[in-house]
Amino acid sequence: MLIANDHEWTARSLETILVAAGMRVVRTLTGHETLAVAARVLPDLLILDLQLPDISGVNVCSQLRADPRFGASTPILITTAGPSGRQQRLAAYEAGAWEFYGQPLDGEALLHKVRVFLAARLESVQAMRQNLFDNATGLYTRAGMERRATELASEARRTGGGMACVAIAAVRPGSRESDRIAAILRSRARASDAAGRLGPDSFAVLAGGIGPDGAARLAERLRAAAAEEAGGAEWRIAITSLDDSALAVSEPTALLAHAALEVAA
Repeated sequence: MLIANDHEWTARSLETILVAAGMRVVRTLTGHETLAVAARVLPDLLILDLQLPDISGVNVCSQLRADPRFGASTPILITTAGPSGRQQRLAAYEAGAWEFYGQPLDGEALLHKVRVFLAARLESVQAMRQNLFDNATGLYTRAGMERRATELASEARRTGGGMACVAIAAVRPGSRESDRIAAILRSRARASDAAGRLGPDSFAVLAGGIGPDGAARLAERLRAAAAEEAGGAEWRIAITSLDDSALAVSEPTALLAHAALEVAA
């Protein structure tokens, strides 16, 4: 794993905790060094300081999330010795961080979280090897999305709430537009959502625990991202959803299939 922190005492403390637990650690001092080293060693987990001397840990996290080699499946934690209020926490989560820690840092709790996150990372790597992830984008394949649809539906049935699918396709298909859609899904989809590739130029986001209103808000977020980050790219967006009563008697993979047909029309 990789620790990016230019404060020697903090970095050494984190390293000591992790190495004592049998983990191998690489340390970096700046944001640019972190990006270069991460690209070379492909760590299973990163712990970034928010206040790196050149670019912020949030910026580093965003850049890593836009890289298909990392995507959403690599755990990234952000720590800070500075302000750690709601604003900083939300910025970290928006950039794709799995967790955000202020001071004082509870080393024992951190270690437990790291172990859980590494187990999730291992599972995602194994899934990729089973063709559940698309190597080009780091998103789920169609088969992976069908599996996640079943898992999300099961969770929604236990906890209550519906399930929604937002499918996306570029009006002008092509590898460049597909890359843009994939990059935005990696950076803007919630950690609890499943984002995947349905075909060469079509994608989808599955979200459990939400109904039609939540699906509409998700679609609007993606439209805004297209306008902001993709130069006003034109996308076709289709929304399908099931409320909790419909989900109880419906096959969740049908939701995905219906959305794929809608966006292709």
